[in-house]
Amino acid sequence: MIELRPFNHLGSADHGWLKARHHFSFGSYHNPANISHGNLRVWNDDEIAPNTGFPAHPHANMEIITFVREGAITHQDSLGNTGRTEAGDVQVMSAGSGIRHSEYNLEPVTTKIFQIWIVPTQAGGQPTWGAKPFPKADRSGKFVTIASGFAADNDALPIRADARVLATKLKAGESAEYAIDAKRYGYLVPATGAIEVNGVRANARDGVAVEQESAVKVTALEDTEIVLVDAA
Repeated sequence: MIELRPFNHLGSADHGWLKARHHFSFGSYHNPANISHGNLRVWNDDEIAPNTGFPAHPHANMEIITFVREGAITHQDSLGNTGRTEAGDVQVMSAGSGIRHSEYNLEPVTTKIFQIWIVPTQAGGQPTWGAKPFPKADRSGKFVTIASGFAADNDALPIRADARVLATKLKAGESAEYAIDAKRYGYLVPATGAIEVNGVRANARDGVAVEQESAVKVTALEDTEIVLVDAA
């Protein structure tokens, strides 16, 4: 089953410095029929104005993955970690028993991110943070795992969840396929460009929820970059 969730129908918030769309219930947007998709709890499409951002705030018991689509995000946390993650790269924070962090756009342009929250397999544990640049050529024409709770995915950033986050870049006319257990949940969003997912068209920033499918085949109708979550 493929369910299209058009961008214009998503929950939204406009704080001036932050424009956000919520694929699932978040903040002031609450839809009791749309709380999560398996253990995928949050997928926010955020646009952060230059020289603004999220001041220090706490998290606990959540795996938080930030995929930067445009610009860059600068991170600082209560563990002493600092880092700048730029477009096409990813950072992961395992909030564990508790952590405080800030995320700022210190760039002269608007930064655009996908922020993805996944429920961990166990509560608590030492919080961690990490970031990784992924060479863009590695994502051309195939899904590449960028964050994973599976030990075999040793090139990906680790998360403490029964889930995998993948990305690909496709040129118009190209396809990529990902095998998924029919008992699991898939959710994907094209950051740019129009695509077909198992024959269903989705435009840039639309959400595509996948259930009871044994494979996800994505065909690019336009040049595109896609993020996919395989969730339990």
